[in-house]
Amino acid sequence: MKITFKVWILIVCVLFSILAIFSMPPTFMQKGVLVKSVERNSSIFENGLRSGDIIVEINNQKINNMQDYSRAMQDFLVQAGEGKAKLQIKTKNKEIIGLFSKNVTDQIIVSEIPKTRIKTGLDLQGGARALVATDEPITDSQLDDLIDIARQRFNVYGLTDVQLRKVSDLSGNKFMLVEIAGSSPADLENLISQQGKFEAKIGNETVFVGGRKDITYVGRTGHDAGITDCFKTQSGEVCRFRFVVSLSEEAAKRHANITSKLGINLSTGGQYLDKTLDLYLDGKLIDSLNIGADLKGKVATQVQVSGSGLGLTRKEAFENAKLQMKKLQTILITGSLPFKLKIKKIDRISPKLGKDFTKHILFAAIFAVIAVSLLIFIRYRNLKISIALISVSFSEVIIILGIAALIKWNLDLPSIAGIIATIGTGIDSQLIILDETRLREESIKQRIKKALFIIVTAFATTFVALIPLTGALSFMGIGAASAGLLKGFAVTTLIGISVGVLISRPAFAEIAKGLVEE
Repeated sequence: MKITFKVWILIVCVLFSILAIFSMPPTFMQKGVLVKSVERNSSIFENGLRSGDIIVEINNQKINNMQDYSRAMQDFLVQAGEGKAKLQIKTKNKEIIGLFSKNVTDQIIVSEIPKTRIKTGLDLQGGARALVATDEPITDSQLDDLIDIARQRFNVYGLTDVQLRKVSDLSGNKFMLVEIAGSSPADLENLISQQGKFEAKIGNETVFVGGRKDITYVGRTGHDAGITDCFKTQSGEVCRFRFVVSLSEEAAKRHANITSKLGINLSTGGQYLDKTLDLYLDGKLIDSLNIGADLKGKVATQVQVSGSGLGLTRKEAFENAKLQMKKLQTILITGSLPFKLKIKKIDRISPKLGKDFTKHILFAAIFAVIAVSLLIFIRYRNLKISIALISVSFSEVIIILGIAALIKWNLDLPSIAGIIATIGTGIDSQLIILDETRLREESIKQRIKKALFIIVTAFATTFVALIPLTGALSFMGIGAASAGLLKGFAVTTLIGISVGVLISRPAFAEIAKGLVEE
């Protein structure tokens, strides 16, 4: 059978998807363990161990997997006893040597190096879950507002697999449940424990606060935001950032009124006023900005917010500066949380249940493929047709996983259900193509055209039905309630059926045409 252009497209997409899933060189060939998180301000953090490092050796013991890591750390615990012992950690790009107490093992969370670049959700890879309460009783509508602002903050911050929902106890107390895949309890606590109250003051007078009331625009890219410079200090490296903020007319007038009362700082050659614009986050001073003398009493609708990030290396300082900038931008965009939050309970979620469930699904899928293959062979009495149908179905799954790896989509259990649904609809569509090609009333070209029309019509109906479940229309109130639980299923199914209509169905139609003509 001749390989046509549409079949070549399918083959190329499958090859690119395999590269996206396994990367080059393949991650499954790497030895060592991956550092998932390191407790900030801990002794091992101060010595340079960071999240994302790959540990390859501990105290001259080679670390190939989690068993080697556990064995090496157990030996260290025996040596440390109730005091301290030498700990030498080698990663792929650094070496850490020092005397550490036994609690260092609680400060490091490691895992096996992922075999693929596919990210999985909380129910598959584990993560952290927090039960969050407010400092005062709230109503259902207030809790909805709190969840909405918290979700905006997580979205702006770039976190993808975050689940937020309302829960209550038998006494009627209301809580916000937050789940983040792949996060440690310490990371989750850091993200939600701060109220995020931003204030810009001149002296004791507030000029503007975070949120839409005072802020009309926050620069995030291009000329409006970025890292300005980096330099060395005695303790490491520092990188400074700045970004533009546009103020509302009311906030700008407030700025003009306050600055009109200030004098000129003569020690600066008359360039600045005698008070600074002080930036506070949750009551702590994070930066002080000089105010140009030419702004005295003027209605300034645009100001620059700046800050810095610290690190042992310039790269780490640069990344921390970007992180701090994003944090400030997020708070300025979303405003402070309307209530002060208290974490009532925080847990680490084990991925064991998800792994067991995935294993059972895999066995079930293999059994289903064998059963479908037998049924197709019995019906069509053609081994080539059976192999072609199953091969195209597998290619769809590979392309879905490749796209998920490229866009860093977290696959959870609903997503796996979406993949299974895609396989089912894919086989249905291919059977329609096969049945149409076996009819003899019209030309093969007309029959395939009719089959593809049926498939595209079914695709359009399914696509429209699933869009609300992705949360894309939540701003209109459509599907907002169910999007959280079914988003993984909807997004994965949409990717799958789109791949089918655009790539695999046309390719299978060409394959079926070639087999019929033989």
